[in-house]
Amino acid sequence: MHEILFNYIESNSEILLTSQEKEIIKQCFIPKKIRKHQYFLQEGDVCKTTAFIIKGAMRQYSVDDKGVEHIIRLSLEYWWVSDRESIVSQKPSKYYIDAWEDTEVLQASREDMATKIMTIPAVIETFKTMDNNHATALQNRINAAISFTAEQRYEDLLKTYPEFVQRFPQHIIASYLGITKETLSRIRKKGAKQ
Repeated sequence: MHEILFNYIESNSEILLTSQEKEIIKQCFIPKKIRKHQYFLQEGDVCKTTAFIIKGAMRQYSVDDKGVEHIIRLSLEYWWVSDRESIVSQKPSKYYIDAWEDTEVLQASREDMATKIMTIPAVIETFKTMDNNHATALQNRINAAISFTAEQRYEDLLKTYPEFVQRFPQHIIASYLGITKETLSRIRKKGAKQ
């Protein structure tokens, strides 16, 4: 299980992990299974861990006063899961994070990340790359949300993250795109006819 994380780190860094650094990572990243619909984090709780998905799918969302879920993030294998705002500020989270499929993760505490993991050069380089990629993806998502039509957002999703459409049901994809499931259904029917 840890080999997958080692490979991920080394593929996103020009620095190789030493055997001592691998041992630190093994000690800090604890394997955990999260059943489908089980929470990793609930609104109002303070996020204390970061997890790397080995197998499975997760979603991060808020729930409004009417009980409507608003998906802000979908995550699959080799993605990281955490509420960055809560883990950094140590304030209660505004979000829920749960498993959409039975999921296996490697989970590390905030303390271990700060004092042990983020002292490893390959990990530091990997997280810099991840931060840059995340900032770019977030910028593109905001641009799509404020300037694309519903059809363009769906087409962009199919191009950028086609696996989302295969792994998550229509109502979750619609929420992620900020549209109703009826609108998504019309878009998909129209695309099927073309």
